[in-house]
Amino acid sequence: MDEKWIQAALELGATKAVILPIEQVVTDRSFRAICEGNACGGYGNSWTCPPFCGGIDELMEKVRSFKQVLWYQTVSEIEDSFDIEGMTEASHRHAWLSQKLRERLRPMIQGESLCLSAGGCRLCERCAKLDDEPCRMPDKAMTSLEACGVDVYNTTKKTDLKYINGQNTVTFFGAVFTH
Repeated sequence: MDEKWIQAALELGATKAVILPIEQVVTDRSFRAICEGNACGGYGNSWTCPPFCGGIDELMEKVRSFKQVLWYQTVSEIEDSFDIEGMTEASHRHAWLSQKLRERLRPMIQGESLCLSAGGCRLCERCAKLDDEPCRMPDKAMTSLEACGVDVYNTTKKTDLKYINGQNTVTFFGAVFTH
């Protein structure tokens, strides 16, 4: 992993990106309880959300099994803190960037990798899980950082990226874990 990875993220629209050793990634199993609270509506309704994405301890162990991570963010302006439409559009742009980044980096990745993004998968308008069908795009479906127990706030604190980027903005994070 080198500057080419950061450049790829920036070219696709990331606001900032850094490469971190895995030791800087903070995990916390309490994020599963947040998922179980189902504030986003994804719990039990998506293959990439709990409980279907895997057990929290197993997922945190998988995250920690890698050696380094490309940690990136998108920062989007919104009208105000009630601009749900703007937040939704920004989250979809971030999901698109995460998918495109995975595609761009695939030839550079040697061995196993794990791509995680913000929130739910967002590939399908309606997740196949709701119809008791298998995932339509298992090779592209992306689980969230939080569902895997990644503490975005505390991981970001150790970088020059900001978790909060000012009034009337919304910030999303993503990560590509590799060996």
